[in-house]
Amino acid sequence: MGVSQDTQGGTVRSVLRVVRGQVTSDGAGVKLTRVIGNASLGDLDPFLMLDEFGSDSATDYIAGFPDHPHRGFETVTYMLDGRMRHWDNKGNSGLLGPGSVQWMTAGSGLVHSEMPEQQEGLMRGFQLWINLPAKDKMTPPRYQDIPPEQVPEVSGGEGVKVRLLAGRLNGVSGPVSGIVTDPVYFDVHLDPGATFSMPLPAAHTAFFYVYEGSAVSGPERKNVTRGDLAILGQGGQVTIEAGTSPTRLILLAGRPLKEPVARYGPFVMNTREEIMQAFDDFNAGRF
Repeated sequence: MGVSQDTQGGTVRSVLRVVRGQVTSDGAGVKLTRVIGNASLGDLDPFLMLDEFGSDSATDYIAGFPDHPHRGFETVTYMLDGRMRHWDNKGNSGLLGPGSVQWMTAGSGLVHSEMPEQQEGLMRGFQLWINLPAKDKMTPPRYQDIPPEQVPEVSGGEGVKVRLLAGRLNGVSGPVSGIVTDPVYFDVHLDPGATFSMPLPAAHTAFFYVYEGSAVSGPERKNVTRGDLAILGQGGQVTIEAGTSPTRLILLAGRPLKEPVARYGPFVMNTREEIMQAFDDFNAGRF
């Protein structure tokens, strides 16, 4: 594997692998692309699943995600376009609009729904699942609902704008806090030919997903195009250069947990016995 030294002194992460998402459906039939959590890429510790949803046809999303349970992990919804109403059996509710983010720590368990509040127009965004360590899987559920005006946008260099959902860049911190995996979640916008470079915690798992345009990354200048997820190797620095058109991507990093994963449907625990207990608790109305 080739490595190089960035001008800021960190080893630039290579692109280890580029994977494509798989078209599928979830909820009540919402059409989406599953990028992590499919047959090609089961997980990237601590990241369990990444879905991109996007359509201007209401038939692709109008049925939404009716009541369903979760336990043992966190769900992160980032809306680019459209509006989604969430509700849960603890009495929490809120509206996600363009540019907003919801970081939900399901913890010990809840039942919630996510339903579109529109009947036409573009609905686009991402949902991410992040694992919780064994010691925190039964923590009380909590939400961080962040409206778009509370998500800072900073310069990432000439021709680069970065929205900070979680993590820190140029002395500015994203609004999401208190997450055990110490995540970085940036929405990066690059002009044609622009380059973005930043330090990342060397031990964090990291990847980026291009949802508009194309880019090259790493010492090997690996091509990553629309719909590609680039898995990054170890190192203290990431460098991404846009292609000949405007490029948008999400960049994520998180501390790996290195724990056993037992997963079935909406429950993610450490053992099969804990999964069975989750089903028992849900069926008994203990969520």
